[in-house]
Order: sequence, then structure tokens, then C-alpha cells
Amino acid sequence: MKARNVLLPALVTGALIFAGASFAQDTTGQAPPPPQNTMPSAPAPTQTPPPDVTVRSVPPAAPQIATPPPFNQLAGNSKWITEEQAAAYPPLANDFLNASHDGKRVSKTQYEAWVKQIQ
Repeated sequence: MKARNVLLPALVTGALIFAGASFAQDTTGQAPPPPQNTMPSAPAPTQTPPPDVTVRSVPPAAPQIATPPPFNQLAGNSKWITEEQAAAYPPLANDFLNASHDGKRVSKTQYEAWVKQIQ
């Protein structure tokens, strides 16, 4: 086989690649003009300055807790306050597990310690 038969396809391929790259980089053409608006134009809106906004954030007032009743009043003259008896004083009912140390009842000592904790 002759050398020119081998080089001819390589040269043609290179020329085609070079020509494609040249066309892709051609920037001599002008961009098309923007489309014309056929709708009647409205007057341009005037720009107004943004309004002044003041945000004031205040935390809500702390809830007022009534004075805890005496232990005997909640316990019904027994040695313990049960969960049902604690319902008479909502703060204790809400915090019963903490006051009872995850138990089923609250002793007088536990109740007094819990009252000191909430005050």
C-alpha cells in the first residue's frame, strides 16, 4: 500500500474536525434584533422607597403559678400523693414524674423538695 493512501483519510478527518471547530467559533455574525412589542406600552411605574418596618419581639409573660397547697391537703391525710390526687394542683400533675423521681407516688419529703425547686 502506498503512503499517500494511508495519509489521505487522516488528512480528510483532520480537515473536517478543524472546519467544524472553525464554524463553531465564528462570531462575525450579528445577533438577531430583539422582537418588537406590538402591545401599546404603559407608562413605566414609578419606584417608591420601601416602607420602614419595625419589628419588636417580646417574650410572653411567665405564667403565674398559684401557691402550692400544703402536703396534707393534696394527700388527703395519707403519707403519699398519688397521680390522681396530684391532678388537684396542675403544676404538680404536669411535673409528677420529676417530683416522684419516676415513681407512682410523692412522699412529703419529695413534695417539699419539689416546692423549693419551683420557687
